[in-house]
Amino acid sequence: MVTAPETIAPASDRAFAVEQRGIDYVPLSERWARPHHLFGMWAGSSVQFEYLVYGAVLMTFGLSFGQAVVCIVVGNLSYVLLGLCSLQGPVAGTTVFTINRASFGPNGSRLMALLNWATQVGFETEGLTLIVLAAVALSAKAGWSAGTGGKIIFIVAAAAIQTVLPFLGHATVVKALRAMIAPFCVIYVILAALTLGKANPGGVHSSADAGTFMVGLAFVITLAGLGWVECGNDFSRYLPPDASKKGIVGWIFLGTAVPEILIMLLGAAVATYVSSAGDNPVTNFPHAFSGWFLWPFLVAAIVQLFAINCLDLYSSGVTLQAIGLPVKRWQAVLIDTVVAGGLTTYAVFSSSFNRLLGDFVAAVIAWIGPWMAIFLVDWVLRRYRYPVGELQRTDRGSLFWSRGGVRWAAVGSWILGCAASVLAFNQTFYVGPISTLATGADLSVFTGIAVAGVAYLLLAGRQVRKEAADPRHDDTTSLEPVAAS
Repeated sequence: MVTAPETIAPASDRAFAVEQRGIDYVPLSERWARPHHLFGMWAGSSVQFEYLVYGAVLMTFGLSFGQAVVCIVVGNLSYVLLGLCSLQGPVAGTTVFTINRASFGPNGSRLMALLNWATQVGFETEGLTLIVLAAVALSAKAGWSAGTGGKIIFIVAAAAIQTVLPFLGHATVVKALRAMIAPFCVIYVILAALTLGKANPGGVHSSADAGTFMVGLAFVITLAGLGWVECGNDFSRYLPPDASKKGIVGWIFLGTAVPEILIMLLGAAVATYVSSAGDNPVTNFPHAFSGWFLWPFLVAAIVQLFAINCLDLYSSGVTLQAIGLPVKRWQAVLIDTVVAGGLTTYAVFSSSFNRLLGDFVAAVIAWIGPWMAIFLVDWVLRRYRYPVGELQRTDRGSLFWSRGGVRWAAVGSWILGCAASVLAFNQTFYVGPISTLATGADLSVFTGIAVAGVAYLLLAGRQVRKEAADPRHDDTTSLEPVAAS
């Protein structure tokens, strides 16, 4: 058992100083974090406005309130997947899409990293869009109508502000998010008190059919745990290798599923008496409470959206490095800020936030479930071990080089999983044949995961087991600094 010493955060990852480490290996002497730190970080990002919006948007699917409750509770159980996809970082000491080289190969992993980068930038754009809409609503309340120029000013300012925490890095993000839990819990307790007397669960839609229910469930699963699985190890890599696996999964689940269930339920409850809350969340949510609460609510919402965006922006930065762009971590954050700002400009001037969100969720479902299945199956085949030195190699001598730096069995399994996912879609733009046979149920999350996982086990299982038996696979210390004699 190798345990990192119990110390304060090292200079390379200290709060309110620029983190210098990118995707390189974190030595044991710098593994300062413990499982409970993950709770504080994830809880700080979960007690926030975005999940209120998701609960309200869910009610636009035509579900009864009871069905929405089931979707929310069951869908948030997917945070177990985030916990499982955070167990590799402490062992490998690096980020998700560096670890992913083991399953897809050094070059094959670049494609997955590119898809993840696009996904993270998409989530950043969603958060920035809501921030700008909230700022517009506040300015209108103050008596100033923000036209095109005003909205552009808000976009630029929001993009600049959201850069600060991820620019500084991991320790700063953890500390800042942990500090946000208590004050924002107070905000939502007040909102709940203002909502309970007005909610009308029996006054909305009659029960939807099973197909529509499954569409709603896929929506919640993707925006809950499944939508975060590609980030988990970016934040758990500062834990020591022998950190409690149960502790990691448990603390993450407690910090995510529990608050998000409560907040999504609150959003769904608001939508029972403000029917337009899910169509234009920022503009229509204020109708749910008294005027005196508008300012503190929207200000809190803006701060919270900055908080959750900092996780996306941090992950997209290290993912850009994993693609192979020769930039430092903080430089990657600046690049992603510019890209997200441009996309936000389009989203803010678009006519339908709800439609854009739905289309984005469909794109995430198509690739991320199959990828996750392959990532976890590969981890199990390796008996939960990684050779830390080999993960940092991208040359032909790498243990994971396979053919041309690509494990084609992984790529093929992923393509099969994506196809199975798309064929089971029930989205506004496409209904797949599997969904049609299943009376309209959107089974895309489940078909994609199942097909990709089984295919990878059958196509790559023998090769991965052979790699796991290679002496190089037992290397867990070659990147550790040598102590002076």
